[in-house]
Amino acid sequence: MGQVIERRLPGLALGPITVLDAVSVLQDGQPCATLFLAAGSDVAALAHADGVAPLSQASVGGAACVTYPLSEDGDLRLTLNGAPVEIMLAASEQDRFEGLNCIAAVRNGENAQTVAVWLQHHVQTQSLQAAVIVDRAQPGTDPEFAAQLAAEMERLSLGCDVTILTSDLPLGRTDAPAEAHPFCVPEAPGKDRMEVPPPSPWDSPLGAMSLYEILRARFLGQARAVCNIDVHDLLPPDAPNVFDSAVEAEGGLIALFGRHCYPWRVRKDDPTRFADHICVQFDSKSGRQRWCIAPAKAPEAAIWRMIRIGNAVPDRRRTQLFYRHMALRHPTPSISKIVPKTSLIEHPPLLEMSEHHWGHKPVRMPELATDALPRGKGRRVIVTTMKNEGPFILEWLAYHRAIGFDDILVYTNDCTDGTDTMLRTLERKGFVQHRENPFRESGLKPQHAALHASDDEPLVKNAAWLTCIDVDEFVNIKVGDGTLDALFDAVPDANMIAMTWRLFGNCDVHEYEDRPITEQFLRCAPEFARKPHQAWGFKTLFRNIGLFKKMGVHRPKGLNPQLWEEINWVNGSGKPLPREMFRNGWRSTTETYGYDLVQLNHYAVRSAESFLVKRDRGRVNHVDRDQGLAYWFRMNNNFEEDLSIQTRLPLMREELARLLADPEIRAAHDSAVAAHRDKIDALRATGNYAGFYADLTGDRLEKLSRLHMHFGSNVFLSGPEVVPDEVLRKDPNEDWFFTVELSGETAH
Repeated sequence: MGQVIERRLPGLALGPITVLDAVSVLQDGQPCATLFLAAGSDVAALAHADGVAPLSQASVGGAACVTYPLSEDGDLRLTLNGAPVEIMLAASEQDRFEGLNCIAAVRNGENAQTVAVWLQHHVQTQSLQAAVIVDRAQPGTDPEFAAQLAAEMERLSLGCDVTILTSDLPLGRTDAPAEAHPFCVPEAPGKDRMEVPPPSPWDSPLGAMSLYEILRARFLGQARAVCNIDVHDLLPPDAPNVFDSAVEAEGGLIALFGRHCYPWRVRKDDPTRFADHICVQFDSKSGRQRWCIAPAKAPEAAIWRMIRIGNAVPDRRRTQLFYRHMALRHPTPSISKIVPKTSLIEHPPLLEMSEHHWGHKPVRMPELATDALPRGKGRRVIVTTMKNEGPFILEWLAYHRAIGFDDILVYTNDCTDGTDTMLRTLERKGFVQHRENPFRESGLKPQHAALHASDDEPLVKNAAWLTCIDVDEFVNIKVGDGTLDALFDAVPDANMIAMTWRLFGNCDVHEYEDRPITEQFLRCAPEFARKPHQAWGFKTLFRNIGLFKKMGVHRPKGLNPQLWEEINWVNGSGKPLPREMFRNGWRSTTETYGYDLVQLNHYAVRSAESFLVKRDRGRVNHVDRDQGLAYWFRMNNNFEEDLSIQTRLPLMREELARLLADPEIRAAHDSAVAAHRDKIDALRATGNYAGFYADLTGDRLEKLSRLHMHFGSNVFLSGPEVVPDEVLRKDPNEDWFFTVELSGETAH
């Protein structure tokens, strides 16, 4: 029957140095002591009392390991800043593990039952004989763990020896950010960042990088082979024997790759088990690196670290997989607290392991199918939000009707320029459907509230294709006759099409004119325009086939992960987008941008006079943000001319003429134009807006609008005032680059 032994790292804090452990060892047959110091220790303050130089000194992850010879009486006599200091030595116990298959593991709160099952699994499937488990629990918080583990091992009749190593000092990083907390997930569009406290050094990521050298010196240096995995990690039951693999490997070392796995759900009032973990993230390529080493075959200079062995090369032909069972590592009543459930899919090897190796019946993902949902040609629908856009509605509506959109659903709020009157008239005549935006009742931002409400609209539920675009965005199809049919024919298998923004500037147009904006504003950003951040944002035209649960601003949200393989998402050139974008992607990159088939012309600023009104009214999705010079500077790009949309404008003009032929629609439009003109005049009559207009139309900002491609991201974050005058005089067509520090200091 196996036994459980407890050992402790002394963890001595001695002013300029912190000693994690001190171990008596033999080096070339000579008795010595190796001191393992914490990172940041002042090694120069430590010396041998007899003036003897260290036998060796190394650094592991920034932490010093110093070996001194022992005196003839077997004592270690040191001084710290010249004063005698006593450091007790731990005896090496390598002989207890000599020739054994061992695991070196870390416990982060996993209970005794979990650890016993973990041991049993590896005894049965990997011929495990001994384990050293570093218990990171704060002293006194879990005093019964060793006894509980011994009882569980006896119940399971485990013939495996276990050494529990505890520490009086925390082994975690003291500088770990809040993002390192186990329950913190990356921020994503539409998902709020979880509120988490900064981790304490007792539960933050491991900071004592010399820990594995301590395990080697005290316990495992003479083991047959040592596998480095943690107590929530499992090697698959059908995996090759990891210890044999290390012994047989060239150089005595193999790499291990850990894939995170999760339950879909754990039954209420049931404990979380290894067998509940049947899912992986479909869009994750990352994993945890670990190792298994045969010390006798490894290079003498090898250094044991957490994720790799220094000064040694693993035999890549023998790399093995293991699974990290994350709901055991981070216990939680809701799996969504540790992983976005939209990323999870069932993994057949894990399901096989759960049902046949463990004999468990896990909670399965619900089955979803798309065969009952509408497919093929049908209604094409735009959902949009507006506030005081009256003068620009008809051109936008006419254009998108002309290229093949069938239905437009418009949500408005707080309009004062006749926008609501215009839309009610258009709704009565069958051209749009108009709704009041329920954002006040919902507590959401206006655009999000509108999209949330639209999910229940029959128009949306029954649509074949959907998109969410604004009234300053025009779907510019560059293939065939410029219609949706031509686009769909060009990518017949696609069910999602990313339409990347092309930022169109004001083309040095200052005054508002009641004329189509697609005819007035012809200059824009170049296709290769990574900055500012907004330049390569995209909107998505997608088939309504149940792949996602709801509308989103840039793309549908709430992926049904069971259907991820049904997604055929292409960029504006018809090239497939990577699966890493399927859940949250909303911005093109150098690898994913494309404009050959379709782009989204984004007329974010229009004329300088119209921009005064836009700034005054606020932004539909950012009601608390002022749109000043910084916004104009970011979005007003006049680098080059693009006339690609012009061939579609005859279709737009025909449809626009039909709309304006209706006297009521004409009257509503003329009223909105007059209101817009009156608002411009009123704003320009004020001192603040008069000065603002002078800045917008001045020579400085006009020059800046042609230089965007030469600026670093920090220039756009800082604002136009950080650009010195000499930069304005540079040739836009030459090769040069300018950026600034966020503090405002310039750097060329």
